[in-house]
Amino acid sequence: MKLPGLIDIHVHMREPGAIHKEDWQSGTAAALSGGFTQVLAMPNTIPPVISKRSLSGTILIANGKAYCDFAQFIGATPGNALQLSPIAKQTAGLKLYLDQTYGPLRLDDMLVWMEQLKQWPKDWPVVAHAESRSMAAIILLAALFDRSIHIAHVSLREEIIIIKHAKERGLKVTCEVCPHHLFLSESDIPSLGEGCSEVRPHLAASTDQQAIWENIDVVDCIATDHAPHTLEEKECDNMPPGFPGLETALPLMLQAVHDGLLTMEQLIEKMYTNPKRIFRLPDQNDTWIDVDLNESWVVDPSIFYSRAGWSPFSGRQVKGRVRKVVLRGQQSFMNGQLLADPGFGRDLRNVTVHRSSLP
Repeated sequence: MKLPGLIDIHVHMREPGAIHKEDWQSGTAAALSGGFTQVLAMPNTIPPVISKRSLSGTILIANGKAYCDFAQFIGATPGNALQLSPIAKQTAGLKLYLDQTYGPLRLDDMLVWMEQLKQWPKDWPVVAHAESRSMAAIILLAALFDRSIHIAHVSLREEIIIIKHAKERGLKVTCEVCPHHLFLSESDIPSLGEGCSEVRPHLAASTDQQAIWENIDVVDCIATDHAPHTLEEKECDNMPPGFPGLETALPLMLQAVHDGLLTMEQLIEKMYTNPKRIFRLPDQNDTWIDVDLNESWVVDPSIFYSRAGWSPFSGRQVKGRVRKVVLRGQQSFMNGQLLADPGFGRDLRNVTVHRSSLP
């Protein structure tokens, strides 16, 4: 089946600073393998992307290595709101870390949140890592400034219900859900182990998982939050949070289609149409993927391109596999083999973007 090139709005490439986990080359290779032709990278690298200089440096690296098209988020700090506004259109958007995450970018002062919302251009995306009460707070603050806000990796029943009511009242809020919160829950922690189940937000209760599925129409995007760490790191005493996900997201969602949990139309809406609209991404002409919907296979991280080398879905049987990826007219991936060259990927913010209104 021919599908549009998919868009992952939430990935961590780990470069600069932790290329043993992933870099722009391995991460975008994993993206193509998973059917993604556009990825938006998060700023909590080492050092973080929080200034014009660090943004330019990261884009320079990506331009030389990326197999697929990309854009880079910039991170909010207590003192950088005024400096970020002039370079906003060079970024995928602004990222606000309002709860515990990997890296040093957490913001606890709501006055800082307000200043960032005030200074950032109203027509450009803002993404919040916000859970429960902080999520409700940032939705309120965004409404006070009459601007849109996108909530990352929703995982709890209370969160999806709040977003549902906010949307019904006309608030400009959108959200994403990750496959690991749709297909894993607290009940999987004993089999995964403490380290390999460590993620932010945490794996939730099965009742939360069920509530997300029951409100799948409220979910705008499926995003991987591809957050690779090596297996050795996940099994140490101070295990970092995060799962690799670029190479398992589509087969998991295709399995959900086979199981009747959502339609193919919904899958395309949440993995292509809505991400493109919400994040104001350009057309990718002559770009598509070919998927064998009927091929059953077992998730095997040893054949993946990601440097993580493991997956919380290892050993799971899924149905549906990417066979071909054509990016801007060039056959870039075929039957497990990369055909593009490093650096073929383009910075999405260096091409014309859509100017339609954000939701």
